[in-house]
Formats: sequence, structure tokens, C-alpha cells
Amino acid sequence: MDASQLKIILAPDSFKGSLSAREVCSAFTAGILSAFPQAELMALPMADGGEGTLDVLLLAAGGRKIRVPAADALGRPIAADIAVLADGKTAVVETAQSAGLTLLTPEERDPMRTSSYGSGVLMRAALAEKPQRLIVCLGGSATSEGGLGLAQALGVRFYKKDGAEIEHPITGADLSCIASCDASRMDPRLAACELLIAHDVQNPLLGPQGAVMTFAAQKGATAEGQIELEKGMAHAFSIIERQMSRGVHELPGSGAAGGMAAALCAFTSARLVPGIDLILDAWNFTNIIQGADLILTGEGRLDGQTLSGKVIAGVSRAALPQGIPVIAIAGAHTDDCQALYEMGLTAFFSICPGPADLQEAMRHAGDWVRTRTEQVLRLWAAAWLCKTRKNLHDMPLA
Repeated sequence: MDASQLKIILAPDSFKGSLSAREVCSAFTAGILSAFPQAELMALPMADGGEGTLDVLLLAAGGRKIRVPAADALGRPIAADIAVLADGKTAVVETAQSAGLTLLTPEERDPMRTSSYGSGVLMRAALAEKPQRLIVCLGGSATSEGGLGLAQALGVRFYKKDGAEIEHPITGADLSCIASCDASRMDPRLAACELLIAHDVQNPLLGPQGAVMTFAAQKGATAEGQIELEKGMAHAFSIIERQMSRGVHELPGSGAAGGMAAALCAFTSARLVPGIDLILDAWNFTNIIQGADLILTGEGRLDGQTLSGKVIAGVSRAALPQGIPVIAIAGAHTDDCQALYEMGLTAFFSICPGPADLQEAMRHAGDWVRTRTEQVLRLWAAAWLCKTRKNLHDMPLA
């Protein structure tokens, strides 16, 4: 076998805040070609519903972006993108485009003050395109208010005990003040299309594995703030579930994007779908990887959350029936990832050459991904050749 017969699939997620999925593919390519310049490479950038999903869907399915006015999680006016796919029937909204954590500085992050209202504004802009199907991509949010700001933007009204309407975009600090809601003035265009929620986690809304206790700290919440947010979320949704006659807080995935999934499930007929499954289908992944010798995937941080709805888990599961080895290259990894082996992951590696803080790792991510990829590919090639009893010199190296 010579290097020109090697077929390698590149299927990484983005390295959040550092490299897009396309940029990771470029770094993979540079590393592989340094060792095997004649290898056949196929880049299939991935996403799981969070940041970057809109761009990946456009790559896989074709279509166009539309720039629209919105608001960030602190209510400041911004411009954001929605998309209409090439079929002309499907619109896409990515909530990280408006309520994204990366749009705020570390000092600005505080889920007691942030709202998902801007994401509802994006949904209204997408509905103006009159789609038959609307995909709402959740993940990477700076919010922990159960998606009630988003619901407000779509027409739901929330009231205090004294009957006064909460007219400002709801934040985490408002959850405990809610006494009732009125969904009678919901945007009627929502009923005219299929609504899919592309989520990247399986966490429920409430409890120790819920939206607040699992994710609010990384959005800037203090320990005391987490307790207050959890109580407020439980209070608000006890009212919402009773008035809407729908139980949503225990649904797997309802805790996605600070609970935006829960709000959409409570107030609309939305259906929860793992974001990685939508992307795999858009790429026709199962068919396109047939005959591949190796799949390279990756993400910024490989940890316990990777097991539930993230790219590496989805890619590994898809490759397992075909017996294709899958290697993950990550910015960092924790010690609770061994269960990924059972899903089909062959091995995982960190890009860091030694001790480094997060900012340094992000600055050097592209070069470090390229270097680690070349090292991993040389090791993998040696192991493959030993298994097949080939001679290393049969495979021309750079």
C-alpha cells in the first residue's frame, strides 16, 4: 500500500473561541500532508447544535446567509446571521449568534443579568422567510433563564404577583418573580412550520445534572447565584408547566442553552433532535465514510459532556459499524472519557506539548493541532503497517 491509497476523513468540531471546524480541518490537513503528501483527505467539518452549527449546515446542505438585527445577552444591539438552506424550505437559527457566551467579555458574564431575548428576535427574522421547517441550534449560551427571554420575543407574556407584566427581557434574576404566563399571543407563524431543536447535551432542565448546576458556573454564576437560579428556574417552570399542561423539565436535552430547549418545548410543538445527528445526516456521513482507513475528529475540550450529544461521540458511533478507527485530537481532556472507547473511539490525544494556560493554548491552537496530527498519523501508520505485516518503507513519507 502506498500513501496515495490512504483515505482519511476529517470530521472535527470547532475549538470554541479559538478555531472554527473548518480551521481545524485545515490544521489536520497540514499535519497529515507533512507525513503523507499523497493521502486522500475529505474534510467534513462538524458541529453539534452549538456555536458554528449554522455555518456547517450551510457547508453540508448549501444555502445562503441573511444578516439581521438582533441583541446580545445583555440586550445590546448587534447584527447576526440566520440561514435559508438550498432546499428553500428550511431556515436555520443559531442562538449563539445572539446569546452566545463568546460575545461577552469574562467580566460581563453573569446569568443573573443575561437574557435569551435576542435569540427569539432571530427566530422571528427566520419566520419572516416563511420556512416549512425551522431548525433552532442551541448551545454555547451566556444565559440561564430557562429561555423565557426567547419566549417573550415570540409573544409569550409573563406577569408578577401584582398582575404587572414583566416588560423588560427576562433574566435569571427575574425567575423567582414570575406568577403567571400568557401564550395566547404567540407568533402564529410558529404553527405553520416544523420546529426542530438541535441540542448538544442531554441534561434535563433541573437538578444536579440540570442547566444551572452543570453549566451556570462557566457562564459566570457564583455558588450562591447557582442556588438562586435553580430555585427561580424550578419556581418559574412549575407555573409554566401547570398553565401549559406540559411537563418539560425532565426531558433529556431540556437544559440545553440555559433552558431554551425547555421553553421551546413548553410553548411550541418543537421536537428535540441531537444536533450532531442533523449534521451527520446533512453530510450523508454513513455513506461518505465507506472505505475510509481512518477518521480524525476533535474538539476544544474532551470531557464527560462529550458522551452526551457531542461531535466526537456522534462520529465514533457512526463509524463503529464499519470498523473504521477514530482518533480524537482535543485542546484538553479529562480523565472521565474512557466510555468513549465503547462508542467506537480508538484513542484521544491533547494538543498541548506541555503545561500551558488556556490563553496560551488558544493562541497556539492551530500550530499545535498541526504538530500533534503529524505525530499521531506517523504512529497510527506504523501500527497499521505492523498489523497488516507491511513494511514501513512501502508507504512513502515526506
